Amino acid sequence: MKNRSRTEYSVLNIIAGVGGYIVNTILGFICRMVFVKCLAADYLGVNGLFTNILSMLSLAELGIGGAIIYALYKPLAEHDDEKIASLVKVYGTAYRIIGIVIGIIGICLMPFLNFIITKPPHITESIYVLYMINLFNTVITYFYSYRSSLLIAAQQNYIVVGINYIITILQSIFQMVALVITRNYMVYIAIQTLGTIIYNLIVSYTAQRRFPCINNKNIESLPENERKSLFKDIRDLTFYKISGLLVNSTDNILITFFRGLATTGIASNYTLLVNTINSLLGQVFNSLTASIGNHNAIESEEKKYQMFGFMNMMNFWIFGWATLGIIFCSSDIVQLCFGTEYVLPIKIPMVIALNFYTVGMMNAVWTYKHTLGLFKYGRFLQIITGILNIIFSVYLGRKWGLFGILFATFMARILTNLWYDPYAVYTHGFHKSVIQYFKKYIYYIIVLGMAAILCYVSFKLIVGPLVLRILIKMVVCSVITNIVFFIAFYKSREMVVLKNIVIKVCKIIKKRG
Repeated sequence: MKNRSRTEYSVLNIIAGVGGYIVNTILGFICRMVFVKCLAADYLGVNGLFTNILSMLSLAELGIGGAIIYALYKPLAEHDDEKIASLVKVYGTAYRIIGIVIGIIGICLMPFLNFIITKPPHITESIYVLYMINLFNTVITYFYSYRSSLLIAAQQNYIVVGINYIITILQSIFQMVALVITRNYMVYIAIQTLGTIIYNLIVSYTAQRRFPCINNKNIESLPENERKSLFKDIRDLTFYKISGLLVNSTDNILITFFRGLATTGIASNYTLLVNTINSLLGQVFNSLTASIGNHNAIESEEKKYQMFGFMNMMNFWIFGWATLGIIFCSSDIVQLCFGTEYVLPIKIPMVIALNFYTVGMMNAVWTYKHTLGLFKYGRFLQIITGILNIIFSVYLGRKWGLFGILFATFMARILTNLWYDPYAVYTHGFHKSVIQYFKKYIYYIIVLGMAAILCYVSFKLIVGPLVLRILIKMVVCSVITNIVFFIAFYKSREMVVLKNIVIKVCKIIKKRG
């Protein structure tokens, strides 16, 4: 297998992730519009609700994956096949056990569906049958996909996302055709199940071919001290991830409880748009994670800090730009794609954008927290985040409805992990004062505010048909935001790093060409 530089792997991962995601997103959005036209709004609510419930059951995301990937960075850099095989063996055993546990807990939760869905949905299928199919899709993944983490840790995420997008694109096409012909949700979800199975089998096979060491029958167990260290990391990440699930996976449940499935479905059009942008931008940072992990495994502390500064600035640039797009353009896009009846008051896209920005701005911090192995710091505080989110959501949901539930998420985060995680990374990772981070954060907010004011004033002058207004707004927002950001940062040290990276990438492209 050919070895590449970190920059080459990063470029390949970004191209595969972003390129595939754009094509997949366009098809997914078209599929969503077909879905809305062919099925009742309650089906959107069912989709969103089950996604939230099953996300909360996804124990495989509660620390094991992150801990194993972190543990794999060093043996992969040193080409230690024996250690790689031992770690993957532990990973596989844990995932199979967890898959079974998820299935059992998921079945036990079925009697409580009537409590969550207080108003009977306007659907023809049994809500329990649909839930079981979604549960199966979740469970089956953990019996195969653990090998994909080996590819991700080896900086070969471009292979995983490439396979994923090919399968998903084909799946979306078949689903659209099936909806137009049958208008049957069961056929739609059956195609999704088939796509899930095929994807997991292909990724598993690919990992075995690229890393034949994991196929050995006589794989040695990890030494006792390494096993204990690994399980400590898993435990710490588990606490950290539980809070994330409590914060991110309860909103749709609470919206359904207070406002019904129809409201969940309408709000999901906005969250779909935001999640699409978030996932697209996430492709960039996910593509860099393994390279950052490799960088942190071998470079000095000062070089780690310099790279973090660059990542944090680029994080702001990308997410700040997207945040303004969400505030000013999301309602117009929803109106164009789904109809005026799906448009919500401006305060909803604003609070959604607030949550999007505050979480997006943590990407660099969380990437370094995980790749530096700082799992234990803040694990108990994260549980408080989830609990506060539920408490605030219940109170504000009764008082302000949808807006209150969404704003509660921001309140829970700003009181806990939005300040503590940067503190943990700076104090225990870089051994520097976190005040430097917060000064930069305030500066970013000022820059973003200036760009927002200029966009708002400019948009008052835009008139014309809806499609034309959307296009003009997107262009104006992009031009104004990037000019303001460039002026704010063009003399910074981070811009020098960006210039050097661009030069390296151009050399790689020229050499490949």
